[in-house]
Amino acid sequence: MTSKGLTFDDVREIGLTLPNTTEATAWGSPCLKVNGHRFCAIAINKSAEPNSLGLHCDFATRDAMIAEQPELYYTAPHYENYPCVLVRLSRLRRDVLEDLLRMAHRFVSARHPKRAKSRSTSRSRRRTRTAR
Repeated sequence: MTSKGLTFDDVREIGLTLPNTTEATAWGSPCLKVNGHRFCAIAINKSAEPNSLGLHCDFATRDAMIAEQPELYYTAPHYENYPCVLVRLSRLRRDVLEDLLRMAHRFVSARHPKRAKSRSTSRSRRRTRTAR
């Protein structure tokens, strides 16, 4: 780890090795998505500290992480009602980042599984709708 800590380049490098992950932007900020749904992003709201990463997780996990290591994990007013935790990248070790990205990836994957596209299903739905 460099003296400046980790950056989104490190997040990208690790995150893109996870299944069905793509890089995108959200509100002009870099993020990673699984099955088209964001699982981590640079926190850009003014209530977040600079160089913070937002990772999706359930509220109980977030609260436990903050209680255990408040110097590393936190939330901010804008993010309190969202299932995510903010992480200070400057204080994060690479091995911990790997674990956190897997956690967020699993959380979002479970909520938004990849769906197989079926043309016959969409056609039959259209027929049903027009028949009414």
